[in-house]
Amino acid sequence: MLGKLRDRVVRVAELVTTPLLPSDYLDLVDPLRSGAALRGRIEEVRPETRDAATVVIRPGRDWLPHTPGQYVRIGIDVDGVRQWRAYSITSVLGRADGCFTITVKAIPGGKVSNHLVHRARPGTIVQLDQATGDFVLPARRPEKCLFVTAGSGVTPVMGILRNHVHEHDDVVVVHSAPTADDVIFGAELRELARTGQIRLVERHTESAGLLDAAALAELVPDLAERSTWACGPVGLLEALEEHWAAAGIADQLYTERFRPRVLVTGEGGTVSFGRSGRSLEVDGATPILDAAEEAGLLMPSGCRMGICYGCVLPLREGAVRDLRTGEVTTAAPGDGVLVQTCISAAAGACDIDH
Repeated sequence: MLGKLRDRVVRVAELVTTPLLPSDYLDLVDPLRSGAALRGRIEEVRPETRDAATVVIRPGRDWLPHTPGQYVRIGIDVDGVRQWRAYSITSVLGRADGCFTITVKAIPGGKVSNHLVHRARPGTIVQLDQATGDFVLPARRPEKCLFVTAGSGVTPVMGILRNHVHEHDDVVVVHSAPTADDVIFGAELRELARTGQIRLVERHTESAGLLDAAALAELVPDLAERSTWACGPVGLLEALEEHWAAAGIADQLYTERFRPRVLVTGEGGTVSFGRSGRSLEVDGATPILDAAEEAGLLMPSGCRMGICYGCVLPLREGAVRDLRTGEVTTAAPGDGVLVQTCISAAAGACDIDH
């Protein structure tokens, strides 16, 4: 009886508040409440370097604890359009204030990264997914660890160090950045080194050149004895993977990419966006998502790594190639084929329903 009465009250409230629902008003009053869509509120934006900042986020009540090294997808409105990106969590577990942090490096032309670093303000509400990712330490900790990072690739590693460095006696961190001032978390890393918790090797590329596998082998002569976690630009990671494979120790290297690894390219072609009335000539190495955004089209997107499926759109006709595997997906009118535009390139003419 009480349940039926409650349902009637809710229906009446919905009629009175149409076109908004009671839950919409609750979202305004308490957007972080339990049971609502998972959101967070930006509490602070703290500069780290000239182009990087740590963003402190208070998550909704349904947020689950993360595992250090994992990332979270953040949805934020930029110029009236909701954009999704994935960022590593950099904070310690169980902060007294209940918040977590991400650390963002603004990249040239990056809509979300520049917004978060330079324009986001405390009080901004963001959308959240639960944390995910497998760039984490195993339950059985290795005796000797090596972390190799470049640029913002240090962010998941800092999440690991802040939570687990005290569990290890032999940790080497090799980090590459243009200058000493560009090292994200530079002061904290140097303090860890000063107190003997890590051995830190900084590679400043403006003076010493790019870090590669050969240079790394000289800097860390016993790397074959170490479990290694690496995060940074695709070129660096591919070089490390080749080196580790050639040495027969590929199973000791764990990598984290912010973009998918492109293994295969094709011939490209004309990509048509039927509902938008646009057609683009796209080469076989450029993801359809990137080409469309470069041409000014608003596209759904998420992690941009082929993981979250936030960029999926119907392929009405034609062929696309998965840049990670080379697999070609084809569609004829009426097939109802869905493709991930962030990791798919044109394999000839194709028509995307967007």
